[in-house]
Order: sequence, then structure tokens, then C-alpha cells
Amino acid sequence: MTEKKVGVKTEYTKKDMIYYSFAGIADTMSYQMFSFYIFNYYIAVKQLPLLWVVIGFMIWTVWNALNDPLLGAISDRSSSKWGRRRPFIVLGLIPLIALIILVWTPFGPDVVQYIYFLIIIILFDFFYTMYSLNQTSLFPEMFENLEQRAVANNYVQIFNIIGLLFAAIIPTLFVPTSVEPGTEGGYIVGSIIMAILATVFGLIFIKKGLKERVEYAKDPLKAPSFKDSVKLTFKNKSFTTYVGTNLAVWFVFGLVPIINPYYVRFILGVEGGMIPSIYLAILFISAIAFMILWSKIFAKFGPRKAELMALGCLILTMTPFLFMLHPIAAIFTYIIAGFGFAGIMFGRDMMMSTIIDTDELKVGIRREGAYYGVNALIIRLSTIGVYLAIFFIFWGIGWGVIYDPSAYTPQTNIGIFILMYFLPAIALGLGLLALLRFPVTKEKYDAMQIELDKMHEEKGKMVDLDKYEEII
Repeated sequence: MTEKKVGVKTEYTKKDMIYYSFAGIADTMSYQMFSFYIFNYYIAVKQLPLLWVVIGFMIWTVWNALNDPLLGAISDRSSSKWGRRRPFIVLGLIPLIALIILVWTPFGPDVVQYIYFLIIIILFDFFYTMYSLNQTSLFPEMFENLEQRAVANNYVQIFNIIGLLFAAIIPTLFVPTSVEPGTEGGYIVGSIIMAILATVFGLIFIKKGLKERVEYAKDPLKAPSFKDSVKLTFKNKSFTTYVGTNLAVWFVFGLVPIINPYYVRFILGVEGGMIPSIYLAILFISAIAFMILWSKIFAKFGPRKAELMALGCLILTMTPFLFMLHPIAAIFTYIIAGFGFAGIMFGRDMMMSTIIDTDELKVGIRREGAYYGVNALIIRLSTIGVYLAIFFIFWGIGWGVIYDPSAYTPQTNIGIFILMYFLPAIALGLGLLALLRFPVTKEKYDAMQIELDKMHEEKGKMVDLDKYEEII
């Protein structure tokens, strides 16, 4: 054990933070390969009609409207000798590893492939949510104040970006171009490698980084029912005011990587399977470089003000996508955008942790699962927004029935500019306005932390340490 116990409280070391961050590599790799390529794979590689795929993802979202919050509520109410989150993490990771590969193996005629597509994305999301929701729920539990979270989140986001780099680059090593038919085998090889990496990092996290605080061991006994859990979640003003911002952040984070191959090919005029991924890798590596700066900004100004800065910075730093159109000049565009992306990536868990803290003060227990469950639904809703935006713009530029790169017209460039900059800028602007109503300022956060420390100390006194020693 590397963690230090202070009374019943546990202080986690930097080594613990790094091992915990390995969870994010497995998480990000699996979902972002899915997110980056699944849409293009089924419309451009497998040549399924665009409308079919969009309807499929709408069905997927309806499923998630129940699945994601329900899994969160069940997790909050669970208790075992292995802990509250650990069983879900282990049982979610094992099938998820297989599904990382199976997503890319449809077979038969179009109708059969489409049915396979519907079934497999629902199964993928179910087990991904089971794993991801519970490992992310540990973040605000393990790291209890702004300073701890700023330090830990620095490692978390760096390793998340490493996962993003793996997801962006590894498939393209085996795919000549990510938006052409006949490249199925490359996706399968890439997914096998991703599954192996997810296994390695996931198991290290489970063995070394999966910690649960004993102070909250009795919280599941008081957790509300699913219905009451959802009601309580949406009565939390800090959460409801953040929903619009969260939708905007995930909309941008989902849209830009999907449109990136089209931007590189049609706007920058560069072809090749790895080239779009190299540009995306430049953005992510730039984000790593700026992550420490954002950790200091969040620690100094608090989550609300720092998140406002992050949204504004991203709008500004994406502006060069409109005019730095030479392939060499575009390198600087992606580096500059990395600063803005680092800010919104760093802010996601910082904001959610603050929201969960306000809930604990109100209801007396930690309900990370409920909030991350609803958050997972929000992510899926933003994904539908992404696909609907692509659908209507692609229809307008002549790709409404099926993707056809030979159907290039001047409208193609306009559509790609709309998707790459204008829609993200509008979404971020709306998210910024929504965040202005967020009630927890830095001053309120500091006052909350004093109350939370007292509450956690009282909870710790009520726990039978001998009984729960084995789960920490």
C-alpha cells in the first residue's frame, strides 16, 4: 500500500494518482476509437445509408436514456466485501475488451450488417458505461478538495490524452485511408492492438490504482431508489446549470475528431490514412503541454471561473481553422487549438466533482454513480447532436444518400468549415452563457470544503475499520 492513513481518512500519493490514471487510458482508448471511427466506418467503409446510421444512433440514445442513469443508481446502492465500485469495474472491463474488436466485424448483406450494428453498439455502450461510470466515480471520492483534484487531474488528463493518441493513431497504421471502402481488415487489426492495451492498463489500474475510501462505506445503505436518485440529481442547481455547458463541451469534443479527416483531405488538400491522425496527435500533444498550466488556473480561480476561461479560450484558439489553410501553417493551428482543448478536458471532472460535493452537503451521502450516470446520458445526447449536425450538413453538400468523395463541389468546403468551426463556436458560446448561472464560486467552494471535511470526519468515526480494511 502506498496510501497514508490519517485517522480513518486516507491520503493518496502521486504514485496512487498515476495508477488510478491508468483507468483512463483503457477508458479513453476504447470509447474514443469507437467515437472517432464508428460513424465514418459504417457510412464510408461499409457504405450503409447515412440515414440508417443516424437512426441507429438515435435508437442507441433512447436505450441510454434508461441504461446510463440506472447503472449509476445501482452502483450507488451497491455494497460488497470488495467495495462499491470494484465489482462493476471488473465485470464491465472483461466483455468491453472483446467488444472493442467485435464493433468492427459486421457481416452479411446491408440489412444484416445494420442489425448487427444496432446490437453491437448497444452492448458496447452497456459494458463501457459499467466500467467508465464506476472508475470516473472514484475521482471525486478519492481526491476530496480542489488542490488534490488539481494535482490528480493533471495526471488523469495526461493519461487520457495518451489514450486519445492511441485511439487516433493506432487504427491508421493499418488503414490506408479512414474514409474509403475496403479497409475493414485494418480496423480489425487496430482494434485487436487496442484491446490488448486496454487489458494491460485496465488490469494495472484494478490491481494498483483502484481505491475506495472507508469513510463512505455506509453510504450505500442510505442511497435512494432509482426514481428518487434521478429526482435528487435534477434538483441540484449546480448540476442543472452545468448541463448546457456539458452538452457543448462533449458536442465539440465529439464533432472535431470526426470531421478532422474531411478537413485535412478537402480543406488542407492532404491525403493519406495517417495524415489526419498526425494532425490530431499534434493537437493532443499540445494539450498535454498545456495541462499543468490549466491545473494551476483551476486551483487558483476555482472550477467555475476557470471553466469560463477554458470555453472562451477554445472559441478563440479554434479560429485559425478558418484561415491557416496551408498544410504547414495548419500545424500551428492544431498546436494553438491544443491550449483550448486542454482547458475543457481538464474542466470536466473538476466541475462534476464540485457538483457531487454540493449534493453530499444536501443529502448526506456520496452519489457519484448517479451523477456520472446522468452525465453519460448527456454525452450520448451530445453525440446525437454531432451525428444530426453531420447528417444535415452532409446532405446539403451532396452526401445525403451515401458518402461519395468524388461528389466534391464548392459547397463541400463551406459544409466542412461549418462543422469544424462555426457549429463548435456557437455551441461553446451557448455553453459559456449557461455556465454564468453556475452557483458555486471559488469563495463558496472554500466554505463548502470546510463543511465537507467535518462531515467526512464524522462518517469516518462511524466506520468499523477492521471490517473495511481489506477494500482499501
